Amino acid sequence: MADVLVKPGLLHGTVTPPPAKSDAHRALIAASLCGSLERVRGLPEPLSDDLAATVRCLEALQAGQSELDCGESGTTLRLLVPVCAALPVTRRADPLCFTGRGRLPFRPLREYETILGSAGFLLQFPAGMSLPLTVSGRLEPGDFDVPGHISSQYISGLLLALPLLEKPSRIRLTSPLESAPYVAMTIRTLERYGIQVSVTADGFAVAAPQPYCAADYTIEKDYSQAAFWLTAAYGGAPLTVSGLPAETAQGDRAIVAWLRRLANGQTEYEIDAAQIPDLVPILSVAACLTKAKTRMVRAGRLRLKESDRLEATASSLRAIGAVIEADSDSLTIHGGRPLTGGQADACGDHRIAMALAIAALFSQNGVLIRGAEAVRKSYPDFFREMKRLGGDIHEFHVGDNPEDQLVW
Repeated sequence: MADVLVKPGLLHGTVTPPPAKSDAHRALIAASLCGSLERVRGLPEPLSDDLAATVRCLEALQAGQSELDCGESGTTLRLLVPVCAALPVTRRADPLCFTGRGRLPFRPLREYETILGSAGFLLQFPAGMSLPLTVSGRLEPGDFDVPGHISSQYISGLLLALPLLEKPSRIRLTSPLESAPYVAMTIRTLERYGIQVSVTADGFAVAAPQPYCAADYTIEKDYSQAAFWLTAAYGGAPLTVSGLPAETAQGDRAIVAWLRRLANGQTEYEIDAAQIPDLVPILSVAACLTKAKTRMVRAGRLRLKESDRLEATASSLRAIGAVIEADSDSLTIHGGRPLTGGQADACGDHRIAMALAIAALFSQNGVLIRGAEAVRKSYPDFFREMKRLGGDIHEFHVGDNPEDQLVW
């Protein structure tokens, strides 16, 4: 699959979203630290590319290999760097090299040079890039100053790592924490594996050493992926989304409240994206379907995702008829205008590809999504599920001519 044509029409039936990718990354790492990977249940089949990267790295680490291939998974990379730093060198190769591809070598990571580099752990970055990264030595306990506004994964990675050290440590936030629900998810996972974390006035305190304790763990279903189906239902599809947990640390559960709010008939909305950055592409689609002006604010971090997700959201939806503007850290969507359809590039971004597919259902002529294979990163079965739910979908591979089926 390279390109996918999605024609207009309403989906119908019941769909269960896949297991939560963020929950699974954390559970897999915690389970590996106490030798209980086989007790993690509910993983998706097949694994998404991101989860496959975490499993691959954990297996390589256990086998004593000197290279950890993170693929395109920023979560794998940012969580495992501090965990590897905290492991005794008798439990891993030293030095150790992290590699990756796509945009990953250019995504933020160098903050670890400041966060970890003054605590006995050596990080060697290539000029102007984040990867390949060679690390050596072992992290020493202490106080770690961490920016909260760049990536919450820096905090989550340290929270997973610090119990492995010989003495207690503290994390001090040097800027307000964005994507805080992901840190709450990490703390909840740690509690399931017997690790206690204290919240302090300026961050977190972690006692050490604390052993990870084997536990049975079932991955929750994913609100981030459910958001696409819930938006289809918001647009009028007779679609039921099942299996989502009522009690959860997943911040993207906010999709439910936001879709209800968008339906209340206001003429203007403002959505703070700081805690829900992954919802911005699909909430932008919902805003297109709403007869109102919607602003997504505090969304600047999206420029550092698999694509420049802020610009990619604007340009891809604009290509199919949306009236949408992007500036440095916000989007403005003028909803209620017809989506004519056409061709749009997923920009190598799984969330853009899926958002375009949902938008196509409500377009006049359908949408040809270029690079639709990006969905493999988080939801390999997305288009298969859409077909099962009645979607009129045509997949094209290299050498095919999708233009034959286009009507615009």
